[in-house]
Amino acid sequence: VIKAIEVACVCNNAQLEGDKLLGQPTEGALLFLGQKVGMCNTRDRYTRLDERTFSSDQKWMAVCVRKNNNSLENEKGVWFMKGALEVVLRHCTTVYPSNLPLSLKERAHFEGVSAEIGKQGLRVIALAQGEDLNRLCFIGMIGMWDPPRIGVISAISELTNGGVDVKMITGDSLETAQAIADNLGILTHSSLCLSGDELDQLGTNPQHLSATVNRTNVFYRVSPRHKVIIIKSLQCINKIVAMTGDGTNDAVAVKRADIGIAMGRAGTDVCREAADMILTDDNFTTILSAVEEGKGIYYNIRNFVRFQLSTSISALSLITLSIVFGLPNPLNAMQILWINIIMDGPPAQSLGVEPVDKDVMMQPPRKATDKMISMTLLTRIVTSAIIIVSGTLWVFQRELQDGIITPRDTTMTFTCFVLFDMFNALTCRSLSKSVITMGVFTNRMFLYAVGGSLLGQLLVIYFPPLQIIFQTEALSLIDIILLSILCSSVLIVDEVWKGLLRWREQRRDKLYIHKV
Repeated sequence: VIKAIEVACVCNNAQLEGDKLLGQPTEGALLFLGQKVGMCNTRDRYTRLDERTFSSDQKWMAVCVRKNNNSLENEKGVWFMKGALEVVLRHCTTVYPSNLPLSLKERAHFEGVSAEIGKQGLRVIALAQGEDLNRLCFIGMIGMWDPPRIGVISAISELTNGGVDVKMITGDSLETAQAIADNLGILTHSSLCLSGDELDQLGTNPQHLSATVNRTNVFYRVSPRHKVIIIKSLQCINKIVAMTGDGTNDAVAVKRADIGIAMGRAGTDVCREAADMILTDDNFTTILSAVEEGKGIYYNIRNFVRFQLSTSISALSLITLSIVFGLPNPLNAMQILWINIIMDGPPAQSLGVEPVDKDVMMQPPRKATDKMISMTLLTRIVTSAIIIVSGTLWVFQRELQDGIITPRDTTMTFTCFVLFDMFNALTCRSLSKSVITMGVFTNRMFLYAVGGSLLGQLLVIYFPPLQIIFQTEALSLIDIILLSILCSSVLIVDEVWKGLLRWREQRRDKLYIHKV
């Protein structure tokens, strides 16, 4: 054990400054192990003569050292190696401490022990030393537990439930990769596990690999070039691929992905430059937060567009139909300007800051080719516009019984349209959720915007200086109640629509469960 820790500490490029680690976490863990047994400074007793740096392709690292108290300056140094077991064993011919030849039986025994350690979710690091890099003495193995961060398991579960396929790409052994993936909920009964060598055997044509890669959730013993092959294979079947990375060798894969994600703390400058997004806390759960925020922004933009279009179509249709049917203009220029301010102003803007729905991750990812204004959304827009125009024209026609347009006629029509806009804005907060389910007070900015707009409308109606400017007159309480009841129809119809959609989805889910 002491000899294995000595090799692990000497064949190491990390530095410990108090509790702070400078270097790779794996090497830092080995130094912490040495620190526990008082061997953290073992490296200081040696002079490094040569080094073979670690790479994902060779999967090992080695240093050539000589003891500082050695009087023979020209003596050949000793190689210390650490890396993947199967790779280290290829460089070994003897076994410690007997220095007897390493037999096939012993190799099989070490591989079996490594598999058992790996099944516990531990990362296995093999250690060796010797004067010849190709004729080393096998020292032993160290098992390293790298637990997932708090919240990662639940984040993966939420992403999976939301239609995101999470795939694990690692340089660990099959047993370790399977144990970790099973713990994280990535590995399923129908998914595959593929190694880098198996990917090479399947060929390098991404189109031929697409089906296999799509069904594979765990890739082990892979190198950065395999990551690029995986990305291309998924993109061939129109998948939107996000790839995380931290090393310089990961930069190509991160750049190739549709969304490249680099680690802010452990990531290299090259990888961060190639990335589209940087995780400043190196935490996987931040990706979930980013996906939630992205979906929330998309739905808020769609709700904003829905409100803008329905209001614009309503205003344009109201004026057009009045001209077609030979009616006087129901709104004057100042009133139209006021409606335009409301349409583009606070109520519309407040829809863009609607809090992210807690159930947004349950919505499946949309296709990159999907249009924001779908046929369903357009139908909802036209339906709202028809209700608003019909209700406003009815009020205008009702007030215009004598055939002469008066300030009261335009005031009733003007107020009717504004109230319709406010109720319409309330319905546009969500395409599927009821206002009652969402809660009236969840978006305070919306309340302030609508409240301010209604207060402004009351001033326009009842404040004498504004009455002169907008050519309005005061309305009775009965008039306000009548208009409120009429204008709430756009909200009631939309709530019924949402209820039918929820009922249809629940019925479909029940039928699916029954079939399963």
